[in-house]
Amino acid sequence: MKKRTVLTSLFAICCLFIGNSTLHAQIAVRIGRLLEQKMVNYQETALLVLEASGHLDPAKNTIEGIAFSFARERGWLPVDAKAGDAVNLQGLSLLIARAFDIKGGLFYTIFKNPHYAYRTLVYYNVIQGKADPLMYVSGELLLFTVNRAMYLSGIGE
Repeated sequence: MKKRTVLTSLFAICCLFIGNSTLHAQIAVRIGRLLEQKMVNYQETALLVLEASGHLDPAKNTIEGIAFSFARERGWLPVDAKAGDAVNLQGLSLLIARAFDIKGGLFYTIFKNPHYAYRTLVYYNVIQGKADPLMYVSGELLLFTVNRAMYLSGIGE
């Protein structure tokens, strides 16, 4: 009986380690794919931002369309955004500011639109350097910006 208990425990521990390592491998593949992209779309962006902000669990393998719908229902995306559309900095700013619950100035607090979200993230130095609010977001810029937002909100510490 004791041997069976030991074997069951060993099996459970092995399953935990294998399950955990495949999750990290899947995330690494997604990050590698993002780094190669010159422009990201709203589906990919919504999934990454919502997982990073804690609204979705990365271990559950959420489908990108579900993440997009989640953000759309809450008004965290520009009104005219479609799932396959390329993301510009204003659209990314609105999603990040709303998902990470970043407090902005008076105009952002009143209007909560992409323009003032962009200005808020520039003010907080989440968006750095020379940037145009209408420029398209690459995978590298997306990862950098989400990382800065996590740092600002205290998630990445």
